[in-house]
Amino acid sequence: MLSPVSEEPLLLAELKPGRPHQFDWKSSCETWSVAFSPDGSWFAWSQGHCIVKLIPWPLEEHFIPKGFEAKSRSSKNDTKGRGSPKEKTLDCGQIVWGLAFSPWPSPPSRRLWARHHPQVPDISCLILATGLNDGQIKIWEVQTGLLLLNLSGHQDVVRDLSFTPSGSLILVSASRDKTLRIWDLNKHGKQIQVLSGHLQWVYCCSVSPDCSMLCSAAGEKSVFLWSMRSYTLIRKLEGHQSSVVSCDFSPDSALLVTASYDTNVIMWDPYTGERLRSLHHTQLDPPMDDSDVHISSLRSVCFSPEGLYLATVADDRLLRIWALELKTPIAFAPMTNGLCCTFFPHGGVIATGTRDGHVQFWTAPRVLSSLKHLCRKALRSFLTTYQVLALPIPKKMKEFLTYRTF
Repeated sequence: MLSPVSEEPLLLAELKPGRPHQFDWKSSCETWSVAFSPDGSWFAWSQGHCIVKLIPWPLEEHFIPKGFEAKSRSSKNDTKGRGSPKEKTLDCGQIVWGLAFSPWPSPPSRRLWARHHPQVPDISCLILATGLNDGQIKIWEVQTGLLLLNLSGHQDVVRDLSFTPSGSLILVSASRDKTLRIWDLNKHGKQIQVLSGHLQWVYCCSVSPDCSMLCSAAGEKSVFLWSMRSYTLIRKLEGHQSSVVSCDFSPDSALLVTASYDTNVIMWDPYTGERLRSLHHTQLDPPMDDSDVHISSLRSVCFSPEGLYLATVADDRLLRIWALELKTPIAFAPMTNGLCCTFFPHGGVIATGTRDGHVQFWTAPRVLSSLKHLCRKALRSFLTTYQVLALPIPKKMKEFLTYRTF
């Protein structure tokens, strides 16, 4: 299914924030979040000191080494007749922890609805949500950089944000106040649900691509799976030995990966709760003593857009790339103080953020998916594991469709 990939990730570009004179440079400079817009036309970077940079993608040529100019990245954002989009700086007034772009493009029906409700801000455009240190969530229009909404409700840091991929403008927020909150931006940012149950800070939230499930990870050993239809708890996934800090669904919603300070990524079947595989992060060079017992603690995990690879960032100063069928990484890249990672939505690039406020762009494996995988991905986008197991097909085919063959 996968062609051999031996190349190590190459550093395409590194962006560093300018030094603001009015701040103590060594405090609150972390890049806690990075994000690409779903259409691949914008990149958002929380560069520390309350600032978010909105950068048109692909990057300008002087950022990219010769030979890599945008041939692996294409923007579907047609700017003919409107001029090229310009980089924007959003001053959020508080440390920015979470970032999330809305789905794009927006349904025409919402534009019609907004036309008949002029008292409500027009959010029929591409928007960016920012989660702040004081518990506020600010909603920005990407094209203009204008503030549209300010959502209040959380009592502590908003650590992560996730939109439903369907385009309904339902936003999920995860906070240190130990709750998740559901917001409807079509209704002026109305808070429609509070999800309680975590006993520790909630670090991460992820909505499945089919919009049926929500995963949340807190400073606990278990992961919570919620129904996005009833907003009730479906199950707890237990298997980690330390705090779970990151989670992500596969593009077909058939797999869930969770990353923990216990140095492991666990791959789950979210429908059955079954643990399918563990990916252990071993150090390349053994430590000189036992003082750094958490040196391989994980910070972030994410799926590639075609669903065949994972990227992880750990405290051992390495970005790792994993192939779905293999138990060991297929590639490494050295990075210092990594905090987060995400794939470009059309593949070929990984963005990482660091404690120093830097963003790095790396080459990622580009593969032509097999017909088998494309069929599995298409089927699993609307069939649950139980529905697959009920099909009158051979056992080996069921195992393949439910990712039980590795």
